Amino acid sequence: MKKIKNIAIIAHVDHGKTKLVDKLLEMSHTFRENENISELSMDSNAIERERGITILAKTTAINYKDYRINILDTPGHADFGGEVERIMNMVDGVLLVVDAYEGPMPQTKFVLKKALASKVTPIVVINKIDKPTARPKEVVDEIIDLFIELGADIDQLDFPIVYASALNGTSSLSPEIETQEHTMDYILDTVIENIPDPKVDIEGSLQFQPALLDYNDYVGRIGIGLVKRGKIKVNQMVSCVRLDGSIKQFRIAKLFGFFGLNKVEIEEAEAGDIIAISGLPDISVGETVCEVGKEEALPILKIDEPTLQMTFGVNTSPFCGKDGKLLTARKIEERLFKETERDVSLKVEVGDSETFIVSGRGELHLGILIENMRREGFELEVSKPAVIIKEIDGVKMEPYEELQLEVPEDCVGNVIEQLGMRGANMEDMQNISNQVRLIYTIPSRGLIGFTTDFMTLTKGYGIINHSFKEFRPYQNVDVGERKLGVLVSMENGKSTAYALGQLEDRGIMFIEPGVDVYEGMIVGEHTRDNDLAVNVVKGKNLTNTRSAGKDHTVVLKRPRIITLEYALDYINSDELVEVTPNNIRLRKKILNTEQRKKLDARK
Repeated sequence: MKKIKNIAIIAHVDHGKTKLVDKLLEMSHTFRENENISELSMDSNAIERERGITILAKTTAINYKDYRINILDTPGHADFGGEVERIMNMVDGVLLVVDAYEGPMPQTKFVLKKALASKVTPIVVINKIDKPTARPKEVVDEIIDLFIELGADIDQLDFPIVYASALNGTSSLSPEIETQEHTMDYILDTVIENIPDPKVDIEGSLQFQPALLDYNDYVGRIGIGLVKRGKIKVNQMVSCVRLDGSIKQFRIAKLFGFFGLNKVEIEEAEAGDIIAISGLPDISVGETVCEVGKEEALPILKIDEPTLQMTFGVNTSPFCGKDGKLLTARKIEERLFKETERDVSLKVEVGDSETFIVSGRGELHLGILIENMRREGFELEVSKPAVIIKEIDGVKMEPYEELQLEVPEDCVGNVIEQLGMRGANMEDMQNISNQVRLIYTIPSRGLIGFTTDFMTLTKGYGIINHSFKEFRPYQNVDVGERKLGVLVSMENGKSTAYALGQLEDRGIMFIEPGVDVYEGMIVGEHTRDNDLAVNVVKGKNLTNTRSAGKDHTVVLKRPRIITLEYALDYINSDELVEVTPNNIRLRKKILNTEQRKKLDARK
């Protein structure tokens, strides 16, 4: 049998997983000397590079000391935690990467809990050891406390520790910075010594289970997973045991292995290999591919249920068709269902009047889908995110999250007050070098729109992290709605500096002079809690009489920049975000000013 080690790299967002994979690839001489390797090479997606986060789990492999080490780089953000959970059955060990200053964070706890439940062997890598603020000894104590809290057994508690700086490409077995050597061999040697070989059977009949999905326009849906038993070959006729128990036979069209940054076509794979297969157009996560006549299903993998949903619809604003090329409901429907081919956490239902209800794992999950569609030339309008309320045993239940904040000491009072208004319960509070760490349990709907307020309250110095905790009985409390009203345009045309100058004392503007606006478009935030219809296209009355000192230059404040995330957080339930390739606009659902006034009067 080939010498194989299968590991996943798990960590909280920004603790350095992808950078560590980069250095492992580079220092194991996986690449040719003349090969041009970019930074964060595993983050191949444009949005991943821009935001500096991993969105999709990626597979790679390196050769080291007669071993083939298969590595899975996993997302660190809570919205993509389902990917981490599913790949645990593909690996025999995990590298838990923890920042040498921050220590274990909410997502560290989430991913470690999944790893310990799957009984995989952990190795702890204390990363960023070169930070001036690094406190490796205290962080190791916090990790041990976390292992105990999560119910780790004796073998799991006896984890090896490697200290590293992925940025500098150094590692050692000692926390002292002077002992760091310019090599990643300490990590790879620890993997070979401690991670068990795959528990597989080459001689038995074939069993393969996809844990991740990919999609290719040429071969369709691709299932990525571990060959648990036997061998698999190209053009072999196999049976797929579906999730509903039915059996579908198909021929293996292509097999792919992974090496470095490449997906390599192969003719054959055997137990212990992590591969990708194509041939069944609707293969799904958790199904089992077996030999014909020897169908034996593996336990079905759990897929996390969506917690948040939004309504996507055709752009109905007066500016429809000015920016984008893909406008119709049919095109939007086709694109959304295509996304479900590769993303099993996404659910799409057809709504009424050219709308679609899209459910996902969180605001970032759905926000990245919208951003991708925008870049592809789509125009659409989306509603405020809403949490999915479940009924369990006749009781209405809503999702709750664990929220961890790091706040400057002088901002703590304002943050605690804001969270109290959003239905949050404080679980813990501790001081860490001029920062206060707060841990809360909060309803998911209480977090909608909170990030923007939090950054304002902490003057941009706060750190916020949250991850799904559990479903609890629904509390009939009004949380998540914006308290302030908005300034809404009552005319169509181009905004003028004169009109905007007159409105500056009414609130904060979202637009500059010379911007096209339409009736019902939100152009600013009101200083009070009611909406105000304003005229931003009014020009100055010109006369042929002049007086000294009468004309003066209008100096306007800078408008607030509207990003997609900010817009989704900001809007209320009677508002929409209009998304086009070049613009993100806020608007009222009812554009006509008179109709809105009548509706408000009825309320």
